[in-house]
Amino acid sequence: MPKVVFVSADGQKRWEIDAPSGESLLAVAHANDIDLEGACEGSMACSTCHVIVDAKDIDRLPPPSDEEQDLLDLAYQVSPTSRLGCQIVLNDKLDGLTVRLPRRANNLLLD
Repeated sequence: MPKVVFVSADGQKRWEIDAPSGESLLAVAHANDIDLEGACEGSMACSTCHVIVDAKDIDRLPPPSDEEQDLLDLAYQVSPTSRLGCQIVLNDKLDGLTVRLPRRANNLLLD
């Protein structure tokens, strides 16, 4: 079971969670009452589950799809290591993955 570390936007809080393989980062956040919105419920139609992956971990993730990249263009506080939490599926290779929550989310749903 991979461990995931969520860090609050201000860096003051950390949540270390043992997460089931095969779950999305968004689902793990919701199951553990971590404030990661996911307005489209993981259907990749918004950018509210935007997270900033720690630079040491970004190369362990597959590259984002073109659709994910387009949605990240709508996110707040985008960085070179920004990803959508609904698109990060956890597995043992991602054990110790650390992500920071952005200061806020842009709630723009695409139809």
